[in-house]
Amino acid sequence: MKHVAVYPGTFDPVTNGHLDLVERSLTIFDEVIIAVAENPKKAPLFSLQDRLSLFRAVTSHYNNIVIEGFDGLLVDYVRKKNAVAIIRGLRAVSDFEYEMQMALMNRRLDNKIETVFLMPNEEYSFITSTIVKEAASYGGDVSSLVPGVVVKKLREKFGR
Repeated sequence: MKHVAVYPGTFDPVTNGHLDLVERSLTIFDEVIIAVAENPKKAPLFSLQDRLSLFRAVTSHYNNIVIEGFDGLLVDYVRKKNAVAIIRGLRAVSDFEYEMQMALMNRRLDNKIETVFLMPNEEYSFITSTIVKEAASYGGDVSSLVPGVVVKKLREKFGR
């Protein structure tokens, strides 16, 4: 049986921390589906198509990753994909309370789907897409936080 996990997120933009979790996930699961959420409530900087393209560009060397957009209830998507788990990253204690609430709600909605929490490498533990966007908007060097293709796209977006 193939063990498939879904790694959901807005990924606006994809960071090295996200990529670190993808690599860690691939040591546990046969396939990882990266589910890029439409998430208009967050008012993303990049369109869904841009976010999908960026993630595809930085993971093209993997053959056991699927990258798709999704909208709606996560457990419905996970069930539709015949996945056994949801991957979530925990950077700090501050992430834990929210992530635990989400995991428990997802379990309530479908108790056959597990949530697997992964911690990124400590060098990525402070990175968030929000912090990256803010630094880039002021011309800050984010090249150690995101892949080169993302740096380029951020510079285009902010006219730098």
